Amino acid sequence: MESPFKADVVKGKVALITGGGSGIGFEISTQFGKHGASIAIMGRRKQVLDSAVSALQSLGIQAVGFEGDVRKHEDAKRVVESTFQHFGRLDILVNGAAGNFLVSAEDLSPNGFRTVMDIDAVGTFTMCYEALKYLKKGGPGRRSSGGGTILNISATLHYTASWYQVHVAAAKAAIDATTRNLALEWGADYDIRVNGIAPGPIDDTPGMSKLAPSEINSKARDYMPLYKLGDKWDIAMAALYLASDAGKFINGTVIIADGGLWLSRPRHLPKDAVKQLSRSVEKRSRDAPIGVPRSKL
Repeated sequence: MESPFKADVVKGKVALITGGGSGIGFEISTQFGKHGASIAIMGRRKQVLDSAVSALQSLGIQAVGFEGDVRKHEDAKRVVESTFQHFGRLDILVNGAAGNFLVSAEDLSPNGFRTVMDIDAVGTFTMCYEALKYLKKGGPGRRSSGGGTILNISATLHYTASWYQVHVAAAKAAIDATTRNLALEWGADYDIRVNGIAPGPIDDTPGMSKLAPSEINSKARDYMPLYKLGDKWDIAMAALYLASDAGKFINGTVIIADGGLWLSRPRHLPKDAVKQLSRSVEKRSRDAPIGVPRSKL
């Protein structure tokens, strides 16, 4: 689809994107690059990184990849510093690295729970912590008077509850709390905007292949009326809005991009039966004898 944004909406900015070599992260990398930003990608798999950087460069985008694991503080520090050394500045940090798998709570080991928390929640904070030096107002390489922007990729799993996702729901709840608290502290002290995006089910992503294989996906509409697959483009456009001047007054907000899915509930009664049922209930109510309460005095 054609972007609704001008081609230079993030021109001159440098974006570091964790998990930016595949799925939603790669689409954000691509769209940021197409709209004028220089891109640094962080990921654990060299082959994926090299392929992503090559694809971006083939589009005329300035891009570089750095191997690293967000769970390791030394990796986070090295990649942030390497991004600054390569491009001379850092304007946007997108925390998109995530871990997920379906598992019932009793079958999830504490180590498995901790692993997802370390990638999603602790990894997000670690990257923010290391990027602060370069994102804050007056930081190294900041030619403008304002601070930079942080985008944290979250989810809606923890808004109510989700089957077989206790580890991820806990991690995403922590990410949202981190987003709001950093928006308050760093917005006030350093002029940094911190926001989040909570995607719904997005087509052609590693997450969908793990969490909604065809055996589940084909039945989803039976109990979720608003269920439909979004595109990676949808999330990238939300990211562009938040990272550009169009979102300059948005801070501490998580944009839900799921087509309303998290509001979805099963329709227990067909629409064409509502009127008839309502009439029957009202008739019974009118015809029912009215009891007169007796005084105990």
